[in-house]
Amino acid sequence: MPDLRRGTIDTVLGELTLVANGDNLRALYFPGHWHLPDSSTFGADVDATNDEYFQTVKVELDEYLAGQRTQFTIAVQPQGNDFSQEVWALLQEIPYGETMTYGEIAQQLGNKHLAQRVGQVVGRNPVSIIIPCHRVIGSDGSLTGYAGGLDRKRFLLELEEPAEVTETRLF
Repeated sequence: MPDLRRGTIDTVLGELTLVANGDNLRALYFPGHWHLPDSSTFGADVDATNDEYFQTVKVELDEYLAGQRTQFTIAVQPQGNDFSQEVWALLQEIPYGETMTYGEIAQQLGNKHLAQRVGQVVGRNPVSIIIPCHRVIGSDGSLTGYAGGLDRKRFLLELEEPAEVTETRLF
């Protein structure tokens, strides 16, 4: 099995492309994903159904998408500069079922004026879902851009929504 490889898995959100280096997930892309890098950087194409690691990723994703998992054990290895790594690390600290704004993340980084730059990095998160960029919303509570589309972002946020909130929603 090559160390750097890609494969696809089927989920309720569509066919996802996984890119791994050994047992580290480098990327998870939706169909029509924004900011998709050149596929030549994805490594060798493998059959994900015959790749033990990709099957582990699929099991954890399926459990999460079924509401049976709130944390992932999958090691991630996103590729990016130091600032991007810092933002992606902060995203991983947002608890299941909670959200933060781009401005709040910028403040955690020590400069509230970095909100737009934070937004650019969040939008280029290469390991969607597992690095939970869907938990980042606009300062007014609105759903803002999501590389997998706003319908998927809404689905993921509703999946994580606490039961008491769901029960009081009128729609």
